[in-house]
Amino acid sequence: MGWILSANLLALLALIIAVVALVFYITDEDEEGCPPGATGQPTATVQPSPAAQATPTPTPTVVEASVDDDPSWGPEDAPVTIIEFSEFLCPYCQRFALQTLPQIEQAYEGEVRYVYRDFIVHGESSLKISEAAECADDQGKFWEYHDKLWEEYNTLVAHYQTVGEQPETGMNDLATSLKGYASDLGLDTATFNDCLDTGKNTAEVQKDSQDARTYGVTGTPSFFINGQLVVGAIPFEDYQGSTGAMQPGFKSIIDEALAEAEPSSAVPTVTSSS
Repeated sequence: MGWILSANLLALLALIIAVVALVFYITDEDEEGCPPGATGQPTATVQPSPAAQATPTPTPTVVEASVDDDPSWGPEDAPVTIIEFSEFLCPYCQRFALQTLPQIEQAYEGEVRYVYRDFIVHGESSLKISEAAECADDQGKFWEYHDKLWEEYNTLVAHYQTVGEQPETGMNDLATSLKGYASDLGLDTATFNDCLDTGKNTAEVQKDSQDARTYGVTGTPSFFINGQLVVGAIPFEDYQGSTGAMQPGFKSIIDEALAEAEPSSAVPTVTSSS
C-alpha cells in the first residue's frame, strides 16, 4: 500500500508540475509579440493597415496598373517600373521611403522608374497631407515636399491624434504645419495655401485611392513591379520570413523583372539574301 500511495503522490506531483509549466509557457509566449519601437520599425501610434506587415506576395497575374500623371523619377522607358501606393501617416511607408527607396535609386539608376501614388488609409488627416504634396507637385517640388513630410512624420502623427480628439482644431493645426513646410522649401506660399484651402487636388488623391482599390490594393505600402503586386515594406536584400524561410527582397524582385524584360537571345536573326 505504501508503494502504491507513493506512486500516486508522484503522479499527482508530476501533473501539478506539468500544469505549472504549461501556465508559464503560455504566459511567456503571450509576452513575446512585437513591442513598440521594435528594431527596424518606426515608432508611431498610428496603426498601419493590416496588409502593411504582410509577406511580399508576387501574384501570377500581371495588373496593368497605370502610372497616371503622378510624380516619378527615372526614365519613362526604363525596363522596370515600380508604382507604389502609399500614404504619409503609414509607419511602414516611412520605413520604405527612408531605408529602402534610396538603395533602389542608387543601385538601379537608369533601369528603374519609380512612381508615387496615394492610397488613403487614415482618413481626413491623411487626405489633407496627400493634397498638400500634390500642391507642391503643382510647383515642381513634390520630392522636396515628400522628403519634408517624412522628416516631420512625428509631428504629423501628433496632428492626427489631435484631429481624433478635436477635429476642427486638429485640422487647422495640420493645415498650418503643411503651409509652413511649403514656406520652408521656398514654394510660392500664396499659391500653395490657396491650393490647399480650396481642395484643388482632393479629386486627384481620391482617384489614386480608387484606382488602388480597383487593382486589388488593400493596404500600404503596396507596389506594382512591372505589374506584379508586392505588399509590405520588405527590405532591399533577401530576408528571413516569419516561417524561417528566406524571402526575396526588392533587389531580387527587381533583378528578376530586369531579366524578364531583356530581349530574348533566342530570337533568330533574318539576313538579307542579296
